[in-house]
Amino acid sequence: MARTRLYRNGVLEEEDFPVEEVSDHMGDPSAVVWFDMCAPTEEDLAQISEELGLHELAVEDALTHRQRPKLDVYDSHMFLSVYAGAFDQEAGRLDVAEASAFVTGNVLVTVRKSEEFAIDEVVRRWDSSAGLARYGVAYLLHGLLDYVVDSHFDAVEAMDEQVEALEETLFEERPIGPAEQRRTYEMRKSLALLRRIVMPMREVVNTLLRRNGEFVDGAMLPYFQDVYDHVLRVTEWTDSLRDLIANIREAHLTMQGNRLNLIMKRVTGWAAIIAVPTMITGFYGQNLPFPGFERAWGFWVSTFLIVLVSALLYRSFRRRDWL
Repeated sequence: MARTRLYRNGVLEEEDFPVEEVSDHMGDPSAVVWFDMCAPTEEDLAQISEELGLHELAVEDALTHRQRPKLDVYDSHMFLSVYAGAFDQEAGRLDVAEASAFVTGNVLVTVRKSEEFAIDEVVRRWDSSAGLARYGVAYLLHGLLDYVVDSHFDAVEAMDEQVEALEETLFEERPIGPAEQRRTYEMRKSLALLRRIVMPMREVVNTLLRRNGEFVDGAMLPYFQDVYDHVLRVTEWTDSLRDLIANIREAHLTMQGNRLNLIMKRVTGWAAIIAVPTMITGFYGQNLPFPGFERAWGFWVSTFLIVLVSALLYRSFRRRDWL
């Protein structure tokens, strides 16, 4: 079920009207039309392609999944591909929702791949800044981009909290368990995915800023500049978290190696101490006469040597922090 809106002279005049009526308003310079399509078929896009004069490559990209975030500029329209992100804190996974948009002089068509892309949140932003509706399609495009970038910001902020929690595990007495290792691995994957959908957004918004006056009214430039600043912040934040999670991973491995070395050092020290009584009792266990053979003082001498040498080794190992 497609959603539609009609703005005339900066005022919301009608919404949820049939898509077939969109063409009736396209020729009116005072009208701005938005309509949304969720998981459309090739036939659905073919119909609007004829009415809006969309380029065949743009239509093909709208039907193709996992497009790179981008902004393609054609003679009569622009094609936008973006991803909204949401971080699942329990699973440590980043969920993304893909959407595309065709932008003409007075029409904005959003094409969502699934219901996961919260178009209701985009509409809410439009309604909260209804005073900007007089700027036409630029107003609608700004609301869409603002929602997408804010979803990235919320995701990276939630990831930052998770990374801080992982940092605290470095200083716990207990060894790093499989749960922390798996969470670190999932965070690395999520940050890599977030970076892939965030980094190209700089180019997307920057392209709109450079093409001043073509699709974006000059009065809307500060709003798009604000979105661009948020994109830069998210990009820098994502890169810093990627470096931090890599350092945490290396610290986990280093601490595991240190713990293993400490265990091996202690085991080796105790093995050396245990070797002393083994050697002495082995010597006195020979079936040959030796000093103290079949004498009581021979037993006490061997016992004294075991205790003395073991104590000296223990004291020496403790001094070197081997035990």
